[in-house]
Amino acid sequence: MDDNKFCGRYRIPSARAQWHNYDGGEYFVTVCTRDREHYFGEIAGGEIHLSEMGMVADKCMRDIHNHFPHVDVPSYVIMPNHVHVLVEIANRDDLPKIVHGWKSYTAKRMNEATGGSGGVWQREYYDRLIRNAEHYARTVEYIRKNARVAEEIGRTGSPSRTGCQPVHPLTTPNGQAARCTT
Repeated sequence: MDDNKFCGRYRIPSARAQWHNYDGGEYFVTVCTRDREHYFGEIAGGEIHLSEMGMVADKCMRDIHNHFPHVDVPSYVIMPNHVHVLVEIANRDDLPKIVHGWKSYTAKRMNEATGGSGGVWQREYYDRLIRNAEHYARTVEYIRKNARVAEEIGRTGSPSRTGCQPVHPLTTPNGQAARCTT
């Protein structure tokens, strides 16, 4: 059987780093709302103004350490329809378990707070292994500027030329898109 094919037809190579086992480490993660609904608030003046659901997502993010003691979140931003987060995992907890746990917990809390029911999140999420100190710093800066850049793009269709240029940590050094994880 050809190892390069699935069921003898095709094979999509994994975008995961073959040299990393994905238990522990630092990751840039993006989680989007179901159907890209703007559940979490609005951007005005370069800042996100959280809705009730956005405040619940924010509290759940700040509480993540209570559920995963070996996880730290040094930087995150809640946007109207997605969340960007820098996750540091200090032990053998795996990233999918942490993201799934956070998504389940926040969906439950949001439904309780709003009297709603059903899913809040897209099934998939995007992650990117942080590879070095420079990548870490770029990711923190991307998260920090995200609301301002998003507002500028919404107004003009392109980022400002005055120093508020977004970085794109969701691509690999060879330009491939980051993997999509379920």
